[in-house]
Amino acid sequence: MKKIRTRIPPSPTGMFHVGSLLSALFDYLYAKKNGGDFLLRIEDTDRERLVEGSTENIVESLHWAHIPPDEGVTFDTHQHLTQVGEKGPYIQSERLDIYKKYVHQLLEQKDAYYCFCTKERLDDLRKMQEMNKQPTGYDGHCKTLSTENVQKKLDANSPHVVRLNMPDEGTTTWTDLVRDNVSFENKLIDDQVLMKTDGFPTYHLAVVVDDHLMEISHVFRGEEWLSSTPKHIVLYDMFGWEKPVYGHLPLLVNEKRQKLSKRHGDVSVFDFKNKGYLPEAMVNFVAFLGWNPGTEQEIFTLEELVQAFSFEKVNKSAAVFNYEKLDWYNKEWMKKLSIEELATRAKPFFAAAGSDEEMINDLSFFEGVVRLGRERANTLADIVTNTTFLFADSLSYETELLKWKKSDLPDAKEKLAQLSEFLSTFAKEAWTEEGIEQAVMGWIKERTYGVGDVLWPTRVALSGQQYSPGPFEIMTVLGKEKSLQRIGEGLAKIS
Repeated sequence: MKKIRTRIPPSPTGMFHVGSLLSALFDYLYAKKNGGDFLLRIEDTDRERLVEGSTENIVESLHWAHIPPDEGVTFDTHQHLTQVGEKGPYIQSERLDIYKKYVHQLLEQKDAYYCFCTKERLDDLRKMQEMNKQPTGYDGHCKTLSTENVQKKLDANSPHVVRLNMPDEGTTTWTDLVRDNVSFENKLIDDQVLMKTDGFPTYHLAVVVDDHLMEISHVFRGEEWLSSTPKHIVLYDMFGWEKPVYGHLPLLVNEKRQKLSKRHGDVSVFDFKNKGYLPEAMVNFVAFLGWNPGTEQEIFTLEELVQAFSFEKVNKSAAVFNYEKLDWYNKEWMKKLSIEELATRAKPFFAAAGSDEEMINDLSFFEGVVRLGRERANTLADIVTNTTFLFADSLSYETELLKWKKSDLPDAKEKLAQLSEFLSTFAKEAWTEEGIEQAVMGWIKERTYGVGDVLWPTRVALSGQQYSPGPFEIMTVLGKEKSLQRIGEGLAKIS
C-alpha cells in the first residue's frame, strides 16, 4: 500500500492564516492516523508579494501548534531555517530547473504553448468579455501561431509566457473526500499560464510537479481551490502520473458569513498566540471548524484528535469562526493546566506588561496571582489584566466606591478599622484563605454586622476595583502586611 504523505504549501506573503492552520491540522491528523508523513513546502514563486520573515512565521506557527512537519522546511536546534528530507529542495524558488524541464516536456507534447500577448491586449480582452457579459478568460489567440512565427518571436526575445493547452471538449471529474463526485466542463476552463515571463512557474504547474516528485498521496485545501483542481488533474494526465486524492475543506467565515480576512480583524495564528490563547485550545477549536466527531465530547488533546479524525465527518458547508467559542475552549484548557504550568505560560505576558520582575520571580506570590486571575480570564493576557492591582504600590480609586449600597462612608470606615485591628492579631501560619474566611465570617456573625457592610469596603480597599475576586482570595495572595497596608490606605481615603 502506498504510504500516506500530506503537505501544507503556504506562500510566504504574510502571517500564517488560521485557514491555513485548518488545512495543516487536517493534513497532520490524517497523516498521523495512517502512519504517514506531513510535509511543509514553501511556495514562493509569486515574487512580487513576498514578505520578509513570513517563512519563519509559518514554521514557528506550526511548531507553536505542536504540528511540526516531518519533512520539508523546519527549524534546526538553533531555531534557524533548514530543510529536512530526501525529496527537496522544499522551497520552490530553488527548483526552477525542475519546472523548466517539465514545461519543455509539455511544449514538446503540444500540451502547452507559447503566448506572446501583451498586458494591454489581455486587459482589452477582459473588458470586452465583461461588457458582453461573457465568462472572462484567455481566448486562445496564440494557440494557432505557426511554429515558424513562434520561433521568430523567441529568437527576437519577445516577452512571453507558457500556457496550458486545455482540452476544449469533455469533462474533468474526480471523487473528492469531502464533496463526493465533482465535475467541470473543460470548455469552461481557462488556458492557465504555467510559466511566467520572469521564468518562475505559476502555482498550477509547480504544485503538480512538486506533489508528484514528493510523492504526495493526499491533497487537502480550502474549497476556493476547487476550480483549479481540473487544471491540475489534466496536467497529471498529460504527464501520465498517478493523481493524489483530493479533499476540499470548508471556508472559514465570520458571524456575518463573510470570508475570514484581515479586513475583519485578527486572522493570523500569531494574532491569537500574542493575545494569550493556548495552542492546545486553538488546535481543539480549529479542528471543530468543519469537522465533528459525532459525539458529545468537545475537549480533545491532539492525540485524541488523531484517533477520532476521519473525512466522513468533515462538513461541506462554511465554518463560522466563533470568537466566543474560542474563548470557551481557551478557558477550559486553562483550567486543565496545573497552576505551575499556567504560571510558566503566563509569565511572558506579565513581563511584557511591565510587571515587577522581582514579584514575578517570587514563585509563591506569582502562582497565587495566576490562580486568582484565572477564574475570570479567557486568555493569558486576561490574567494579566485581571491582576494588575496586585502589583501596584498603591491604588487609585474613588472614595465613594468604598460605600456598600445604603451604607455610608463613616460606617465603612468603622468596619475597616475594626477588621484591620482583628486581622492584625493573626499569626503568619494562620494567614490562609480558609483560615481568614472562617475567622472573619465568625467575627462578622458574632457582631451581627451585615456581610456586605464589612466585605464590600474590604474588597474595594484591597483591589481598588468595583469588580474583583473576593477579599479572602486577595488577602491570601497579598499576604498579611500588604493586606493591612491597603486597608489602612482605604481608611486614610475616608479620613
